[in-house]
Formats: sequence, structure tokens, C-alpha cells
Amino acid sequence: MSQPLLVTGAGGQLGRRVVDLLLARGAGPLIVTTRHPERLGELGARGVEVRRADFDAPASLAEAFAGAARLLLISTDALDRPGRRIAQHRGAIEAAVKAGVRHVVYTSLTHPGPGSPIALAPDHQATEEALAESGLGATVLRNNLYADFLVASVRRALATGRLVAAAGDGRTGYVTREDCARAAAAALAADFDGRRVLDITGPAAVSQGEIAQIASELTGKAIAYVPVAREALEQGMQEAGMPAQVAALLASFDEAIARGTLDVATRAVEELTGKPAEDVRSFLARRRGELLAPVED
Repeated sequence: MSQPLLVTGAGGQLGRRVVDLLLARGAGPLIVTTRHPERLGELGARGVEVRRADFDAPASLAEAFAGAARLLLISTDALDRPGRRIAQHRGAIEAAVKAGVRHVVYTSLTHPGPGSPIALAPDHQATEEALAESGLGATVLRNNLYADFLVASVRRALATGRLVAAAGDGRTGYVTREDCARAAAAALAADFDGRRVLDITGPAAVSQGEIAQIASELTGKAIAYVPVAREALEQGMQEAGMPAQVAALLASFDEAIARGTLDVATRAVEELTGKPAEDVRSFLARRRGELLAPVED
């Protein structure tokens, strides 16, 4: 009999796509967890066991994870207060041990170590450390920045003729959410039971200047890359109505790009799935209609 697979956060975009990919390949039996099982009734009708899991109540998680041989731990969105997400992830890892899970696949971040300026990096580093200490088999997927986020930034740039960022000449191994989902599904369904860390990226790292050029060529509209200081970027975002905490988080990614922290490109997606990751130009070309749609004020 196939080994039972469990996907946490199945109500989110990444988790739901992973589940659909696993169903398409006939993997499983499948178990999914979510804070809102009532929203995933359609999955139950497709043979998936849907369970409620509250990562803020770690004592309940061992029961939620019971019976799973391999578990995909998708990093949570608990960013409202310091330490909450780390506590959630540690509780989930401890529960996986108690539930008899053999292998955990975790969605981490490129270079999450202490040298990273990204505000979220300490959460991922602490989770990787907890996994290493747990004794569980583990596949750590260090996802680079989603290429999907470029759609909004390019749309703004098309409206103004300027792509403003605090990324300097740094490069990023942008990867699509779809490729991250494909990699996660493949890693979860694999037979690998040891420990490994994989950088999940697009096929090539690109700079903001190159993104501006690609977008210009795809749309026929001139876009200039305008590098600014991190402080100026944060101030501009706050003046546009963005909360200070969110502006600081987004600016921290730009600083990481400028430092070279995200300048990583591998073939891990292809090695896991048998199909290469999509590059930025191809991705933006597919989304050309969205790029050219009017920007709402």
C-alpha cells in the first residue's frame, strides 16, 4: 500500500495546488489539514481526508497528523507578532515526531542564515534547526522569491514608466509558485528518507534592470529601472498608505537582493520533477494580458 501523505495549510494557494498535483498523479492516500475544513469539502468528495489543525494549539496536532508517513509543512502566515511562527513550526515538528511521521518536507527560504537581511529569515532558520534536531528525515525546500510577485510590480512600472527598487544591481533566482508546488509535491511523494536541503529557483537569476527590459520588450512600453536607497523605498511605500511593518518587510527583500543573498539558480526543480523551471521572460509573457490591464487607484 502507498504511504499516507499529509499536506498542511491546504487552504492556501500553494498547499491547494500541491494537493491537486498529488491527486493528478494518484499519490496517497492523502490527508490535508487546515484551520477551516468546511472550506475544503470538495477535496473530501475526491477521496482526501480533511482534518482541522490549529498550529496555535500544538497539543492537538499529533492527532491531526496521525497516520501520515510523510508530511509537507508549509510555513505559516503567522507574522503578526515576533516568535509566533517559530513556535507554530516547532510545535508541528514535535507533533510529527509523536504521530510517527517519518519524513517532513518544509518550505523554507533561500539563505535563511543569520547573514540574511530578510525579516522572515530567522523564522526559517529556527525551523530548519528544529528539523535537524528532531531526528526526522527532512527535505528542506529553500524557495526563492515568487516570480508571481513581479506581475504587480511590473504593472505599476508600466503605469509610471519607472521600476523603482532598492535592489541595486543584485540578481534573484525568481521561481514561479507553480514550480514550487511541483517541487513540493514531488518531494513529498518521493521515496527519499534521508536529509537534504534543496534551493528551489528559476533557471537563471535576473536583475531588476533586466526585468524592466524584459517587460519593455513584451509590452512595447518603455520602462526605466530606478534604483533607490532602502530608506527611500520604505518611505515611499508608507506615503502610499502601506503599514510601516509591511513596508519594512518588503524593503528587506530588496536589501537581500542588493547584497546577493537571493542570487541563486539551480536545476533542483527539474531534478525533482523531470521538467525544468520556468524562466522570468516566459512567465511574464504568459501574463502579458494582466500586465497591460489598467492599474486601479
